[in-house]
This record gives sequence, structure tokens and C-alpha cells, in this order.
Amino acid sequence: MSQPARSILYRNGVIHSSADPFAEAILVDDGVVAWLGANDTAAGLAARADRVIDLDGALVTPGFVDAHAHVLETGLASDAVDLTPAGGVHSLADALAALHTGARRLAAADPSGDQVLLAFGWDEQTWPEQRTFTRQELDDACGGRPVYAARVDVHSAVVSSTMAARAGIERDPAWTGMGMSGSGWSDAPVDTGLVTADLHHTVRAVAHTLSPERRTRLYRETLAAWAARGIVSVHEMSGAHLDTRAGLAELYAMTTGSVSAEAVADPDVPALPHLAAYRGELCRTPDDARAILAELPFLTGIGGDLNVDGSIGSRTAALRSPYSDLPLDPSSASFSGALTHADGSPWTGNLYLTAEQIAHHLAAVQNARGQGAGVQGAFHVIGDRAMDTMVLGLQIAAQLTGDSAVRAAHHRIEHGLFVDATTLAALLAQGVGLSVQPAFDSSFGGSKGVYATRLGPLRAGSLMPFADLAQAGVPLAFGSDTPVTPVDPWQGVRAATSHEDPDQRISAGAAFRAHTRGGWRLAGLDHTGAGQLRVGAPAHLAVWRAERLGVQAAPGRLSSWSEEARAGTPLLPDLAPDAVTPECLHTMRDGVILHDTF
Repeated sequence: MSQPARSILYRNGVIHSSADPFAEAILVDDGVVAWLGANDTAAGLAARADRVIDLDGALVTPGFVDAHAHVLETGLASDAVDLTPAGGVHSLADALAALHTGARRLAAADPSGDQVLLAFGWDEQTWPEQRTFTRQELDDACGGRPVYAARVDVHSAVVSSTMAARAGIERDPAWTGMGMSGSGWSDAPVDTGLVTADLHHTVRAVAHTLSPERRTRLYRETLAAWAARGIVSVHEMSGAHLDTRAGLAELYAMTTGSVSAEAVADPDVPALPHLAAYRGELCRTPDDARAILAELPFLTGIGGDLNVDGSIGSRTAALRSPYSDLPLDPSSASFSGALTHADGSPWTGNLYLTAEQIAHHLAAVQNARGQGAGVQGAFHVIGDRAMDTMVLGLQIAAQLTGDSAVRAAHHRIEHGLFVDATTLAALLAQGVGLSVQPAFDSSFGGSKGVYATRLGPLRAGSLMPFADLAQAGVPLAFGSDTPVTPVDPWQGVRAATSHEDPDQRISAGAAFRAHTRGGWRLAGLDHTGAGQLRVGAPAHLAVWRAERLGVQAAPGRLSSWSEEARAGTPLLPDLAPDAVTPECLHTMRDGVILHDTF
């Protein structure tokens, strides 16, 4: 809960600060870091502080930034039937049982059968059956209720017959199978219930129709839960297929207002993390961008969930070469004719935007505020063919507006799993930053994950080259893409240090900076000092209880740890694979407490 204390002294702990790596105490006054140093000096400052917190050995760090998140989608997933392993679902049978139970519970609250049953998180690749449930199985399990069951990557879903009818897609060629090119799956959606691409967006928009009261509750509860995990800032990736413009405006006002003087004085109003807002709507001209900014003047960028392609798990990511787990020979017994493009070529995923569309969007947003001033452009890019298209779009934009204008805009790419040497050079030349989700690698990567299944081990092994990006100097920020992977920032740091390819691991310090200061930098706020604990910087911090602190040992990129302080390197929790995840005790934004256990 927010608290009105104007100054707080934290002492008897460990302060993660490059300005003073051996600091044991820190004073926050009027929203900024006023002092940090040794405990013996802190004793003389206690009298001037409104509140003194004994850290009892706890670690104080800059608070985390989640640089790619979906607030409403995460709130809906938390209310939905959990089809993930964490929800106890390890097979097709488990999933159907969970759906049946969810439908029965909803029937008790909604006997009319009108309310949509939401489910989230299935991944058929982790089930022994190696397939998901069908439309008919979903109908049977849920008694004919409208059901929207999203895959873990949220780029496809299985829907019930009544859900399809409610969304009005029953006669859509993409549903009936007459327009099968574009699915990446073997049978017509009318049979399987599986929807992707535009069909999926249509159904999702209907399934996510909410009352204003429920929307507001989900916003507030979701952000408060993230604050309890040490998150002080969120890059919200909004879009027409995810939320309304009015919803984004409400969300921004909620987060801004929650740290106002009036809100801080009200114990019933929870303070919430900072919000950097992005809206994924495609622009053709600067007037298009200005119209969006007229309604949403607070935007950091126009883009984010502006999809160049889809996802690997749903086979909608645009690839240079066909998916490895699909039959290539039309004469083979298992070939159904649905796994090709319209021209009969093997399936390589969906490309939703052209390079020209990307270029015109970038040119439009760069000048959206006039006289060369504008906002960031940002695009969702997963596959290597999508990345090729993105790079070409950047190059065309540079031809239209000049290289310096593109570089000055500090555009960003979301995800960016495929970055080879040619792409890396192009991104550096255009000053593009990357918003990366390390948990994609730990959840879906490696030699046994869904990426290896869809792409083959050779292509999958080249994904997410953390070290190449960091060494080249590409601006990096880490996030979760929640609800695709949970908001678990220490797991994000751990994942970046434990890539299956040792050459692509980065140090825990570098990963931590990408998940803290990197997020402020990518949002154009690095100049404020945010993401650091130094005198004069905004007081965005988190306090952690960790079993053991240390620094990553020097040899190579091995994930080994030592308790010995090295050359004044600020300490971090031990993130070895068997180490206990740190517990968040306290979170602060701009000197306002968001979460407190002291």
C-alpha cells in the first residue's frame, strides 16, 4: 500500500550501487536517492528520516523494469482456467479435465451459459499425446458453453462451436477450410477449433469483451501483483486486438495518479508501477500518427504489438526455410494440402507486414509531433524472414527520411529471436534497440524445447544470441511478454546467464542491467538516472531477501558464483540453478512504497 513517508532510511543491509559498491545504507528523501554509504554514518541520519527500516542484511537494488508486458491479457489469464504445467496440466486428459471443472464452476455462477469461459496456457508439445484438444472435445468437456482457450504463446487458440458462432466466423473461409493457406496446421479450423492470425484476433476481441468494472479491477490487481515482485516500471504493449484506446488511457491515468500526493495520502489507493505506454496501430502518414497522439498524448511509442509475423509455437512466425516438423512432400501419406502457402510452396509462416508498410510507419511516427520530433516505432519480430523484412523496412525508412532521423528516433524491435551477423550490423547502423525475453529461451529454447521441434536443433541453437548483442553494444532491455512467460525478473536474469550455448551467455551483472537500467534506456528515460542507485537518481528500488550474495566468477561465461567481492563489483543474489529465488520484501517507485513487508 502507498505510504506518506517523505524520507526513509534503509540501513544494515547491502546496497547494489556502482557509485558505492560497499554501501550498507541508503536514504531516500522527496522521491530521490539523497545519500548512500556506511552504517556508522547512517546512524547520524536516522533522526531526520520519517521512517527507518532495518534491512537485517537484505539487499537493496534498482527495481526491475518489464520491457514487454500485456496488463489486461495477464489479468484475464489469471482469471482463466490454467492449462499450464504450473496449473497441474501435463497431458491432453489433464487439460480436458481442467476445462470441464472450470465450466462446472462457471455454470454455478452463470447458469444461463452466456459468459465466455477463458482458458490459457496449453502447449501440446509438452503433452504425451503431442496434440491439443479439438473443437468437439472442447464442446463435450464444457457442455456447449462458449470457450476461448489460448495457446501459451497467445498467437493461436482452440474455440468451441458456440464461441465461433458468437464471434461470427462460422462462414469465414479461414474457418471452414476454404482459405486454409495461412493456418500452418493440417486440418480446417471448423474441425479442430484451432484459430490463428486474423481469425484468432477476431475471436479474441469478442472473448475479451469486459465490463468497465472488471477491466479496472484486472488492471489494478495485475500491476499490484507485479509490484510485489520488484517491478517498478512496465512497458505496456497495447493494441486493437488486445485492449481499447480508452482502456490504455485509463491504465496510464491509474498508474500516474497512484503516486500523486492525494493518492499517497489515501491508504485505500494502492500505488502502482510506472507505465511506458505503446500502442500497436499501423500508420501510413504523420497525420495518422498525430491522430493517435491526439487521443493518447502520453505514448512513448506507436507500435510494440505491431506484428510483422506471429510465433514459432503456433507456426505463424515468418521463416526463410520451412518448419521442420511439417511434411514437405505433397505425395506423402501424411500430407493434407493445408501445410502450404497458396502457391503450393512449403509452409514458412505468416508475414503480416511488408517492408514498405514498416518504412512508412517509421517515417510517420518519427515526425508525429512536427519539426522532426516524434515517438518511437516498435515492431514484433520473431522469424528470420520477418527480421529480413524489418531490416529492409528500416533501410527504406532511412532513404525516405535520412539515416540520422532513423537513428535519432531510437526505434525498437520486440523479441528479435533471429539476429545473425548481417542483421546485427544493420541494427547497429540504424540505432535500433531490442526488447528481449530471456525466459523464451529457458521455457521454449534449448535442444529439447518447442523451438527445436519446430525449427530443428541447428536453427533453434542460433536463437537469442545474448552475448553477441551485448558485446556489439545493441541497447538491450529485458521483459517477460506476460502472460506468455510469468513476471519473474530473477528468472529472466538467470536465463540470460545460462543459455544452452555457452558462447551466448552473459554475466549476471549485464543481464541485471538489461532488466533494470536497460528498460529505462529503451523508453528514452535513461537521462533521468532511473535504473541506478546513486545520489540524485529517482528512488525506484526493491529490497530482497536472498540466501547468498556474490558476484559471478570471472572465467569465461560459466555460471559459477563466489561470495568474494571483486574489484568493487556490486553484489547480486546467487542465481546458480539450484539457488533459491530471492524474495521481494519491499518495492518503491519515485519514493512511494508500492509493496512492503517490513
